[in-house]
Amino acid sequence: MRYTLRQLEVFLAVARAESVSQAARELHMSQSAASGSLADLERQFGVQLFDRFGKRLQTSQLGRSLRPRAEALLERARELESTLEKQKDVGQLRIGATLTIGNYLAVPLMARFMREQPGAALTLSVANTEEIARQVENFEIDVGLVEGELERADLQLTPWRDDELVVFCAPDHPLARRRVLDDDDLRAASWIVRERGSGTRQAFDRAMRGLLPELQIALALQHTEAIKGAVQAGLGIGCISRIALVDAFQHGTLRACRVPHRDFRRQFYFLLHKQKYRGPAIERWLELCGRDS
Repeated sequence: MRYTLRQLEVFLAVARAESVSQAARELHMSQSAASGSLADLERQFGVQLFDRFGKRLQTSQLGRSLRPRAEALLERARELESTLEKQKDVGQLRIGATLTIGNYLAVPLMARFMREQPGAALTLSVANTEEIARQVENFEIDVGLVEGELERADLQLTPWRDDELVVFCAPDHPLARRRVLDDDDLRAASWIVRERGSGTRQAFDRAMRGLLPELQIALALQHTEAIKGAVQAGLGIGCISRIALVDAFQHGTLRACRVPHRDFRRQFYFLLHKQKYRGPAIERWLELCGRDS
């Protein structure tokens, strides 16, 4: 065989970081060793895997086409190594989740997964839908759990479970006394909402179609807990997932507002790279999530 798994590791690390020095730090190598490994791989086959722009590297067309297969090959090699060492065959699993899922659903699922698969090593990255999609696309995580819809050629979006947003306010807010809110109430209110790029904001904008330009967006925040705190402080009304509001409604610190003429239903999704090799860890994770839905 004219290449080594270490060369593939270097190639993939450089592809993720677009920097030899950063890839070397990730792999605990010297920069010269990483650079030499990459150069040897290209020289052995007479190919160019990266386009060079000063110190920055960008994956070439050939490099982009080879990357998914190199990722799959290394994943299978890790499984073989794990089996030879007589460890659990699930290995490592990198999960990415959007904020609502990461804060309220992912951790209990991870705990159950680790109880069922005690040899597994799990990591969790929490960000908005756009960032989780970027990480899946860049093979930085194995599976994304996202709230937003998106269309990217390399990614597969699969429905997971139903969810809905809820409009809510502080108990002493004037709208708390209204049985039902109409569009005039929605126009007059000050809104505390999620930032653009998040699945929650995408669902909110869709629910408010036709009315959106007239809404008064007072604050756009990145975290659901910050939105709940701002609404509780009387800065406006909010709209986030019901999952994030269960405790607040039960304790009476926030109050749901009925808006029956607007559709706040949505779905959560699995997000995977179409060319990602689905080893035992990914398959077992998807199975567990399916049992939970």
